[in-house]
Amino acid sequence: MSRQIVRIRHSSNLLHAAEIFALSGVADLMVVDNDGGFVGVLSVGDVLRAALPSETVAEAGQLFLHKGKALANQPILPLVIRQPVMAAPDDEVAAVAEVLLKHFIGRLPILDRGRLVGTISRSEICWAVVGER
Repeated sequence: MSRQIVRIRHSSNLLHAAEIFALSGVADLMVVDNDGGFVGVLSVGDVLRAALPSETVAEAGQLFLHKGKALANQPILPLVIRQPVMAAPDDEVAAVAEVLLKHFIGRLPILDRGRLVGTISRSEICWAVVGER
């Protein structure tokens, strides 16, 4: 579990979220309210899906870029997953790995009595199982 949580406030816009995605290298941001309370998860996939056009492939490239730029000042809250799959600090590693794989999730929030205390990623589990001696 990582206690270095990449967070974003629920009142942020998508431009700020995109910047955090790019600078941090994470694909999922933990969304918190002004008091640090856990709100949900924002994934880079959700942002990209919001920008994808429904037009033909020939038009899609330009529309995708145009729609993406139009999203810059939109709030993140409509895209936040409000009831994400979560784990607890004492969950078994194999069980968490199974959940990540089953749901095609890259990172889970770790909550202890409703408070966000960390995150766990596929990479961290891989390292814990294969890399550590």
